[in-house]
Amino acid sequence: MTKIADIRTEYKLQTLNESDVANHPIRQFDKWWSEAMNSDIDEVNAMVLATATKDGKPSARIVLLKDYDEKGFVFYTNYDSQKGLELADNPNASIVFFWKELQRQVRIEGVIEKVSAEESDTYFNSRPEGSRIGAWASPQSKVVPTRNVLEDKYEEYHQKFAGKNIPRPSHWGGYRIKPTEIEFWQGRPNRLHDRILYSQQEEGNWKIERLAP
Repeated sequence: MTKIADIRTEYKLQTLNESDVANHPIRQFDKWWSEAMNSDIDEVNAMVLATATKDGKPSARIVLLKDYDEKGFVFYTNYDSQKGLELADNPNASIVFFWKELQRQVRIEGVIEKVSAEESDTYFNSRPEGSRIGAWASPQSKVVPTRNVLEDKYEEYHQKFAGKNIPRPSHWGGYRIKPTEIEFWQGRPNRLHDRILYSQQEEGNWKIERLAP
């Protein structure tokens, strides 16, 4: 049986040099996103979202990226969930993509804001019916005595909205993380990985630096 400490992978697929990256991190993300989309990656938009309480106690979970542009990276959730409550108290957050098939990681730090109600409505209405009903039925992150409670609530809302438009609940919507730092990590042999960091400056431009692995 393999010891945990003996599990390792030698990274040698690609390189990442300062002379090759775009001058704006979103353009560089565009390039890597396109390559990830064209690779055999399951849940390519899965990302770790790390939040913290106002006292700095961290928590993390997987969420799904639903949009991005130069304004930031968007995901959707229940505002009353653990992450939603933490973001209300402490808007600083971090997201991480790990695309093992490309031996790449992207780490993004920034400040969270809610997207507009119109953006949340548009995305909510694009979801499958079951997911829309689920947003009403689940008191996300709250303790429930049994799964039957969730299934009964689901059936209650399923009957309530039968044949009708399912509106977006007021406790559900989108967040945008507005990046202040974006790091691109490319695995390299001997653990001498390439790490290129973009840091937003006060005047709005981006500083590009190499970090030691």
